[in-house]
Amino acid sequence: MRTNHRRTRRLVAYAATTALATGLLTACSSDDDSGSAGGDGKITLNVGTFGVLGLKQAGLYDEYEKSHPNIKIKENVIERNDAYYPKLLTQLQSGAGVNDVAAVEVSNITEVVQTQGAKFEDLGKAEGVKKSTYLDWKWKQATTEDGKTIGLGVDIGPTALCYRKDLFEKAGLPTDREELAKEWAGDWDKYVAMGEKYMEKAPEGSKFVDSASSVYNAVFAGAKERYYDQGGKEIYEDSQGRKDAWDAAMKVARGDMSAKLKQFDPTWDQGFANAKFATVACPAWMAGYIQEKTGPGGKGQWDMAKAPTDGNWGGTFLGVPSAGKHKKEATELAVWLTQPEQLAKIFAKQASFPSTPSVYDTLKPSPATKAYFNDAPITEIYAGIAKNTPSAVYGLKDAQIGQSITDIGVLQVEQQGKSPAQGWKAAQEEIKDVLGQ
Repeated sequence: MRTNHRRTRRLVAYAATTALATGLLTACSSDDDSGSAGGDGKITLNVGTFGVLGLKQAGLYDEYEKSHPNIKIKENVIERNDAYYPKLLTQLQSGAGVNDVAAVEVSNITEVVQTQGAKFEDLGKAEGVKKSTYLDWKWKQATTEDGKTIGLGVDIGPTALCYRKDLFEKAGLPTDREELAKEWAGDWDKYVAMGEKYMEKAPEGSKFVDSASSVYNAVFAGAKERYYDQGGKEIYEDSQGRKDAWDAAMKVARGDMSAKLKQFDPTWDQGFANAKFATVACPAWMAGYIQEKTGPGGKGQWDMAKAPTDGNWGGTFLGVPSAGKHKKEATELAVWLTQPEQLAKIFAKQASFPSTPSVYDTLKPSPATKAYFNDAPITEIYAGIAKNTPSAVYGLKDAQIGQSITDIGVLQVEQQGKSPAQGWKAAQEEIKDVLGQ
């Protein structure tokens, strides 16, 4: 992560050089894995992912290998997308070290479509793929102007709030999910007000929320106006959605109710395990993350409620880089992994919400996942949010702008005690650096 915006260009150049070297080394070291056949005659397909996508966790790799005895699948996972994505770009640009199947996060998909589209296979033409299988807006996000579809949708990110009912109870707050949803319905200020109440009797060592960035992302998830307009022009400075999210985050950052943790860093993971915070913004894919990082001790302690506003945070696609050695086999795997029946299995395991609406009426979380979240009606909560989420416009540097705001601007206020004006100025300078302005 960049911690000083004045050093951004130097660090980016260094990171690019390092990533290129890493990519070249990976290409050399993985020749045996991705060769046409190993000692056992099997083809190894490398799948590049970030975070906890759920493909492995749901047992899909094992299932595919059983039905395809000539295939071995190796997942190459990087925790944070902001570390994964630059490496993916370097691999695509050099043609070296590419994974056979590569995940792309929704906030990066516009840039990939517009600048790297020629370096991916057209999955819209792959056998077994039907456009009608996927959400129309999801399909369009990964399709170039000339009709080439470079990625198939895995999941979307309808966003709820997950909370620890044990900590709420100790703080004297309501624990019923429906009661909580009514208390903060339609107004993030009401959520902040509940945080103030929580802190009056907070269990020792705990805060109301993991980070102000979490609140920023949750509020922004429901924004109708984001960082770009329909024509691709940057509007982040005047965007009402950005302003609303920033204001909510600043109230949390200045209100001593945040654990001040940087999301997806090791200390954040430890915060889950050690019950350091009572709430976290909870897009569907976060449910699996919570289970993995909190561990068995969190079973039945976590619960889930609707957020003040409906929104979508995150979502992923699978693409097949054209520089891969096994494009045919990789395409077959990517298509299989993104079929409705497979995506339903991921939902059952960790509640990641599918990009394929045909399964929405039959989605069922596994008994273990349902029990982990105190028997919350997970399907109903996320399906209702998904239906009411406004359509979003993503721009060329959407991810980088968002990261500059949360990891530079918000964190300077939250961790360094800077004023909101100082934090926003730092974020603006970082964004201009990212955009080359």
